[in-house]
Order: sequence, then structure tokens, then C-alpha cells
Amino acid sequence: MGPVFVGAHVSSPSTAGLDRRILSLAVPALGALVAEPLFVLIDSAMVGHLGAASLAGLSLASSVLTTVVGLFVFLAYATTATTARLFGAGDRRGGLRAGVDGLWLAALLGAGAALALGAAAPGVVGALGADGAVARAAVAYLRTSAPGLPGMLVVFAATGTLRGLLDTRTPFVVATAGATLNVGLNALLLYGARMGIAGSGLGTALAQSAMAVALAVPVLRSARDAGVGLAPSRTGLRASLGSGAPLLVRTISLRAAILTTVWAATALGAVPLAAHQVVGSLWNFAAFALDALAVAAQALVGTALGQADAAGARTSSDGSVPTGGAVPVSVEAVLRRALGWGAATGAAIGVVLAAASPWLPWLFTSEAAVASAARPALLVAASAMPLAGAVFLFDGILMGAGDGRYLAGAGLVTLVPYAPLAVAVAHGLPAASPTGGLAWLWAAFAWVFMGARGLTTGLRTRGTAWRR
Repeated sequence: MGPVFVGAHVSSPSTAGLDRRILSLAVPALGALVAEPLFVLIDSAMVGHLGAASLAGLSLASSVLTTVVGLFVFLAYATTATTARLFGAGDRRGGLRAGVDGLWLAALLGAGAALALGAAAPGVVGALGADGAVARAAVAYLRTSAPGLPGMLVVFAATGTLRGLLDTRTPFVVATAGATLNVGLNALLLYGARMGIAGSGLGTALAQSAMAVALAVPVLRSARDAGVGLAPSRTGLRASLGSGAPLLVRTISLRAAILTTVWAATALGAVPLAAHQVVGSLWNFAAFALDALAVAAQALVGTALGQADAAGARTSSDGSVPTGGAVPVSVEAVLRRALGWGAATGAAIGVVLAAASPWLPWLFTSEAAVASAARPALLVAASAMPLAGAVFLFDGILMGAGDGRYLAGAGLVTLVPYAPLAVAVAHGLPAASPTGGLAWLWAAFAWVFMGARGLTTGLRTRGTAWRR
């Protein structure tokens, strides 16, 4: 298990040392990020043997479930920023207090979401156009997986707390173990107990709940050892909700952009839509590596700002600077190296995608028309990967600083230039063909939308307001 406490004094590393620290956090974070989608893949592979109706129901239900869960990802971001800053400042008890309150908030929100999803499942499935056997399968999966929502959200909060303590290894180990457990539970419930698709949902709920316990225990144990009460604090719950709410707005703005892109691709026709799915899948896979670097930047920036807070307090109180042979981590150094890693990783991914563009689409389709339509759009996406790398890192840096209000506003602003372009592409402008339209759509998303995100967040990091 990784460390659960980082003191106020962390020596400023050399460039090579800082690179090692970034990678030591990013690599396990990448593993945890990749492990999570395995739940859906495992469910799909095992449910697929039950028939087409069950698989179609799972596809619909998992889309609903991931959307609901995705809205609460702010629990991870907010707890990482708060915990990292408090621990960086040497406030061990305060950091653990924030972690405990984050766990309680996640459990309460998860319970509410579980009740709402269980009750609304038939209506939601019907609104999405499903009926008959497909609808029954989707409802069965949603209702048996809904009890796992408290566990899923606690996983977010506990992961965020551990990241704030510069521990990304424990979430990786637990995510890997959880995916393995899910396989066993699915086999037992689907086939052994003959529960069908309902068994898959229950297996996912049980696995996620087990992960929540495994991640929450080290946080709660450390809190108890530090003399921090394990009961929820009303003030702490309000603070956690207040810091997370702006990040919820940011998440909604990102989902709006993604849904707008899917809508525009749908308007272009079946072949461009299928090709869009191919390009989007590859883009999302590349995003895992970039998001892992953003997680590392988030934790390190939060710690560095906390150390700066502590140094400032000492200076203001007695006119001295911290001593003892340790120098706080430089925010500027973290910012510079993290952005370098983001842009370089994005560039490397872009080169690989571009070089492999003639063959990659064939991994997802056997239709020549779909592969042909995907390639130009994939080249456009590949060209924007260095930009995407910087954007992900800017996001991570500002999240680590707890600059959620700015990110919320910036997220809404980025939709202004992008949405009209997506609408124009959906109506056949400026392309003369649907295939060309898909390339233009990805140019709008990868360069205009991501460019707007990079401009708004990049300009923010050039100032000092985000460090408060």
C-alpha cells in the first residue's frame, strides 16, 4: 500500500526527480483508469452469451449507468484538491477530516442516486425508445446494479483522498482486484445462479461495494489514528458539496459537448456515425494516458500549494522561511514539467494514430465504407493530440488548485464557439459529403472545442489568481 500521509516538507526535486515523481503517480493512475472500463467490457462479454436482447439491454443500461456515475466524478477531483493542499500545508488532521467528509457525502449522494435510478429505470429505458425483451433486460440490469451506486461514489471519494496523499498505487491495486472479482461474481450469478442479466448487474454492484470498502478502510484507519472523528461533519459536508458543485457544472458542459458531437454525427448518416464511434473510441483510449498525467499534476500541484501556504504562514508570523533542510516543491516546476509531459505524450500518441490510421479502423469494423470514412477524421484527431495533452494538464493543474468556479465558467464558455459549428456540420456545411462532414466535425471538436478549453485554462495558469 502506498503512503497515506505526506508531510509539509517535501524536498524540491531536480528535473529528473520531478519527472520520476510524475511518472510514479501517473503510471498507477493509468492502470486504475483502464481497469474501470473493464467492468463494462466484462459484463458485455459474459452477457453476450445470453442472447441479442440481453446484450442490447446491457448496452442501453450501461450507457445510463455510466452517465449517472460520470456526473459524480467531481467527488474524486474535489477531494484530491482539498486533501493534497491540506497535507501539503502540514495539516494532517484537516486533510483526513476532509477525506472522511468526502466519503460520507459520496455515500449519501450514492444512496439518493440508487433510490432514484431504481424507481425511474422503466421510465428512463422507455424514454430512450426500448421496448419488449430489450427494455426488460435493461431495467433488470439497472435495478440490480443501482444498489452499487453508493459504493461506486465512495470509490471516487476514497480514490481522490488517496491521490491527495500522493498514493495512486492503492486505487490501481483495488481497481484491478475489483475487475477480477467482477468476473467471478458474474460467472457465479449469471450462470451458476441462473439470474441472467440481473446477475451481471448484481455482480457489478457487489464488486464496486467491495472496492469501496477496500479503499475507504485505509482512509478511515488513518483518520481514527490521528484522532479525527469518523462521524460526518455538517460543516465538512457543506464544504465538500460546495467545492464539488462547480466541478459538476464543468462535467455537465463536457457531456453536453460530447452529446452534441454524437447528435451531429447521427445527422450525417449511419456510415459517418459508425465511423465516429471508431474515432471516438480511439480518442477516449488515448485520453486515459493524458488523464493519468493530469491526475499526477493535480496531486502535486495541490501539495505544492499547501507547502506554499505553510511557508507563507511561517514567513508572516516570524519573518523567516522554512528551515530544516527541506524546500517546498515549486509550483512553477510542477507546472512546467507536467505540461511538458502532457504535450510530449500527446504528440507521441498523435504520431502513432496517424501512422496507423490506414489499419486501426479495421480493428473496429469490417465494412470498407466505415473504415474509409473514419480515416480522415482519425488523422484530424491525431493532429490535435499535442493540444489535447496540454488541455488535460491545464485541467489537472487547476483542479489541484481547487479552482472549480473558474473551470465551471470556462466549461460553459467553450460551448459557445463549438455548438454552432457542430450544428452547421450536421446541416451539411461546409462539407460536400457526409464523409467529409465527419472530418469537419472532428476538426471542430478537436481543434475548436479543445482549443477553447486550452485557451481559457491556459490563460488562467499564466496568472496567479488560481493559486489562492
